[in-house]
Amino acid sequence: MIKLYDEGVYLVKGQEIIPDDGQAMEAVKAKTGTEISKEDAAKNTIAYGILKDHNTSGNMEKLKIKFDKLTSHDITFVGIIQTARASGLQKFPIPYVLTNCHNSLCAVGGTINEDDHMFGLTCAKKYGGVYVPPHQAVIHQFAREMLAGGGKMILGSDSHTRYGALGTMAMGEGGPELVKQLLSQTYDINMPGVIAVYLEGEPVCGVGPQDVALAIIGAVFEKGYVKNKVMEFVGPGVKSLSADFRIGIDVMTTETTCLSSIWETDETIKEFYEIHGRSEDFGSELHPGDVTYYDGCIRVDLSKIRPMIAMPFHPSNTYTIDEVNANLSDVLADVEKRALVSLDGAVDYSLQDKVRDGKFYVDQGIIAGCAGGGFENICAAADILKGKYIGSDGFTLSVYPASMPIYMELIKNGCAATILETGAVIKTAFCGPCFGAGDTPANNAFSIRHSTRNFPNREGSKLQNGQIASVALMDARSIAATAANGGKLTPATEFNGTFTGYSYHFDKQIYENRVFDSKGVADPDTEIQFGPNIKDWPTMVALTDHLVLRVVSEIHDPVTTTDELIPSGETSSYRSNPLGLAEFALSRKDPAYVGRAKEVQKVEKAREAFVAGESTEKPCQALDGFHDMMQVIKGKFPDLTPEKFGVGSTIFAVKPGDGSAREQAASCQKVLGGWANIANEYATKRYRSNLINWGMLPLLIPAGELPFANLDYIFLPNIRKEVEEKAESIEAYAVKGDKLVPFTMTLGELTDEERQIILKGCLINYNRV
Repeated sequence: MIKLYDEGVYLVKGQEIIPDDGQAMEAVKAKTGTEISKEDAAKNTIAYGILKDHNTSGNMEKLKIKFDKLTSHDITFVGIIQTARASGLQKFPIPYVLTNCHNSLCAVGGTINEDDHMFGLTCAKKYGGVYVPPHQAVIHQFAREMLAGGGKMILGSDSHTRYGALGTMAMGEGGPELVKQLLSQTYDINMPGVIAVYLEGEPVCGVGPQDVALAIIGAVFEKGYVKNKVMEFVGPGVKSLSADFRIGIDVMTTETTCLSSIWETDETIKEFYEIHGRSEDFGSELHPGDVTYYDGCIRVDLSKIRPMIAMPFHPSNTYTIDEVNANLSDVLADVEKRALVSLDGAVDYSLQDKVRDGKFYVDQGIIAGCAGGGFENICAAADILKGKYIGSDGFTLSVYPASMPIYMELIKNGCAATILETGAVIKTAFCGPCFGAGDTPANNAFSIRHSTRNFPNREGSKLQNGQIASVALMDARSIAATAANGGKLTPATEFNGTFTGYSYHFDKQIYENRVFDSKGVADPDTEIQFGPNIKDWPTMVALTDHLVLRVVSEIHDPVTTTDELIPSGETSSYRSNPLGLAEFALSRKDPAYVGRAKEVQKVEKAREAFVAGESTEKPCQALDGFHDMMQVIKGKFPDLTPEKFGVGSTIFAVKPGDGSAREQAASCQKVLGGWANIANEYATKRYRSNLINWGMLPLLIPAGELPFANLDYIFLPNIRKEVEEKAESIEAYAVKGDKLVPFTMTLGELTDEERQIILKGCLINYNRV
């Protein structure tokens, strides 16, 4: 079904794979009659060409990328614009689209959600952007319909910013990276590796894009096979897939931890642009060169993919649905065992009550968002559901078309009526079911969703309140088959009917009548409309000569998601209020974190006041035990004074940052006085970038070495000098009783700009005018 190559490969004329096994060059020459170096063949990837066109550094090893367009939604754009305003923003220099698809319900916190929307509308007018009102489109569907273009690059403040199937290299990053683009700065990365995803064959009836995506994720995630690399989809199997099918696979590539994705394009994608009235944006077809070198290859036989399910609590926890049904006891036991790690044993968790008469029954089905809400997914679901009824018991089914134009077409072609006749509900474009703010199931319920993630908390669980529910990821087709079968887990390959194959007609008038588009013309006289929850970022100080850190949380899970660092769901309403949101940091992973971080922050605030002459209270008096600890440090470093050292908190996690691009996973720690993370590895580039952009040290320590424990103090002498001088290792001491235990850490590779951001204390300070 899926094969991962242990070495790089050459792709000849887009069709034949030749492994780089020592004899490859001879084989390539025999096939083509020409000689080409590996270095030149690597320049023939589609990704290389697009990155070269957008690189401003003149050095393809050290890229400085300028994007063509930006996009954000309503739990990220307020913070981004506030940061850019503090740094001197006058006008959006490139098209910037503000969508409103996360806090659309306006259900939590009084007026604050709609206040954010009005902030976005007035900023789009003032700075020359585009504003998409709530319920019109989810962020990525609008981008597909209205922003993508062949050979273009888009940066979005959402991790699933993926438009590779349309010939657009897109990347999801934390807000500060968009701020840099708004300030006409660049996105700085090393040239990424490029992995071929070689597709062959064609899917069997009943298999959908989510099935293919989950199969790939299950094969590559744990191995880190594509981490921070570009996935380039090539091969003869591409032509067998519709545009919607390709898009459905593409959007899920985020869950592999890749950096971006790109597909070769053809007449099918050209037709997509024509349907959407943007034929000029297709450009020309994108294909790899006659001989192209890839750093690895994922070979996928589409004909062997079967309906998949990602069991709780990660998209990589994959099985075929047939496997689950055939081995229920073993699979459920394995899921429950994994849950002990994900849930820290905070609640009793069992799926055994879902088994009735030897069959697994689910409680809820959801088809939604940027992954599931596409036209073909919903039409296929309607075909399977036609003439069926979901019943009047506990099972529910909700369908969220990804945009209003899709919704309108489903009404016109009758699919909406077919779905509604079953007892299911059709709702407007909304991302809530994906991040835990919509269709929250009952306690102990099991939800199957065609959405992007199934982390703990994404379904509304509150472990500290004894609440737990589970989400599994499936394709819309198998969700429909399960719903048609009374909630009994059923693969869509058991559907014996026919799929209609509806044609799609895009009505652009819907957007023209409702979306505000400045056409790039700013109106500086527009007054920004604020709300009481929209707050400025607090003042942040520069990195001091020396640093005292206290470990205030220690996490040993194999991977820590951004949902665990700052929960999604109801917290999203407070993401325009840095201090208000920070109260939720690690609340579902380590409820003691916020209080501990604040205690340490008291010392730093006292230090800053003392240095500024605003207080005579010495910092050591602000926290019990701090004075005695400092005496131990001063035994070796007697010249320390409050002017020379700062005090902050840190967390240790084995591999933090999997999942969302949300910058708040880092900024919440920063506004609570965090000055570092310590990890064995960072799960994603975007989380590490968020730490850096908020002035936090992304420290690394080898796996298995942990000379400190939770609540220990760590002293980093000469840390400012080490950052400035690009020291290969960071000198550190753990305070253990009356002793200092020396150890070393590293910072990984940092650009000169990133070092300056850390030294200044955050991106705002770096850019402040």
